Amino acid sequence: MPLALVLRAEAAERRERRAELAESRAREAVLHLLMNGRLSTAHQIAEALSPSLPEPMRMYVVACRPGERTAVARLCGELTGGSAWVVRCPVYEGHLIVLVPAGGPDGPDGHAALGAALAAAVPGGAVGASGELPLREAPAAYTQAFHALAVARSRPERHARFGPGPEPELAAHAAGSGWAAAVLAPLHTYRPRRPQDPGAQELRATARAWLDFGPHATRLLKVHRNTLATRLRLIESLTGADLSRLPDQAALSLALRLTPDGPLAVPAGPGAPPAGLGAGLDTVLRHPDVAAWARAHLAPLTGPDAPPGAYGTVRAWLRHDGRLAPTAAALGISVPGTRKRLARTETVLQRSLLRSPSARHDLWLAHHAAELDGAAPPC
Repeated sequence: MPLALVLRAEAAERRERRAELAESRAREAVLHLLMNGRLSTAHQIAEALSPSLPEPMRMYVVACRPGERTAVARLCGELTGGSAWVVRCPVYEGHLIVLVPAGGPDGPDGHAALGAALAAAVPGGAVGASGELPLREAPAAYTQAFHALAVARSRPERHARFGPGPEPELAAHAAGSGWAAAVLAPLHTYRPRRPQDPGAQELRATARAWLDFGPHATRLLKVHRNTLATRLRLIESLTGADLSRLPDQAALSLALRLTPDGPLAVPAGPGAPPAGLGAGLDTVLRHPDVAAWARAHLAPLTGPDAPPGAYGTVRAWLRHDGRLAPTAAALGISVPGTRKRLARTETVLQRSLLRSPSARHDLWLAHHAAELDGAAPPC
């Protein structure tokens, strides 16, 4: 009888571990669906778990040691009265992604209560919070929270909310929707030759994941790095982009954000070559709304709080496709020195530059728009 009890206890533990793993993967699947705009399916899966997905919501990214994520997830539930939707980040092992109802435990005016409580309870950790957004804008909320996390790491209180200012897709929506639909038409209308090949939706998700996370996109997409490389080559052939260059990365990122639901567009004709991401982009960036956004986005680089040479460092970094070694050579300083300069600039911009998802795409768009407008700040 004692042996039977031991065996039953071990079997129960195995079932519990399998159940925990299944729930973790189900939550990750819900996050993946949200990031790709498939809200209906995300809600259907979420209904089998708890709590319901918050609408509207505020998103947090909590940085902690990987072994602490279970305890921190439990703490998030306690601090929010069980209303938090908690997901282990599939890319960064030390991150938790937390969705809470807008105007919940923080009150309607800010993030301070929950952010401060989490930061205080996680020694050595940090917390970044997005603004209050509808659930369909989960990708933007994650980017905001990640940028806020970069700011929080340099603050004594170890928590921060995403700084004010419009997103480029909002500023460019009026002028850029037609351009985005045209340049993404070959991607949206692509039909794979074989059933096992990725379709248009998978290619779009691959492009978005790679632009956000670079080589770490393999963890998010659950594919081999060779599969990722093959998909990227296909995306380049369909869109005419050179994804090794920062200008084309920034253009593709903006186009994807301007068409969040992936509407189908009619290509120019059978077998027509892609128009290229640069075709028409200058017209979009010359729009008054985009020019105003660019000036506001770049203003902190020359403001009173900016470190010396901040704009010159950022401009050199952008011209060298966000690579540290050639940027350091152009500036005549070491790579660690360049990294330190960019780290100090993160605090001023309230954006992440060195870790993905990085603000380099938005910075390139803002800098190019300012150049077209003749309003680029002096170095």
